[in-house]
Amino acid sequence: MTTVRYFAAAEEAAGLASEQRTESTLDALRVGIVADHAGLAGILPRCAVLVDGCRHDDDVALSGSETIDVLPPFAGG
Repeated sequence: MTTVRYFAAAEEAAGLASEQRTESTLDALRVGIVADHAGLAGILPRCAVLVDGCRHDDDVALSGSETIDVLPPFAGG
């Protein structure tokens, strides 16, 4: 299963720090997490979503062993 970790405002919006998911593409994952955590709908488009530490296109296939990080924009420097 793919591990999704939420940080800062994304964690607050999702109501949890991490979860296990089964979607097969990054796009399907985005749709699934918003369906399950409606609070993410407003923030997810502004978040960096990293697959094993790297940005990818939404059509990237997920094998189920990845770690996905959902990072909202951070204020400050």
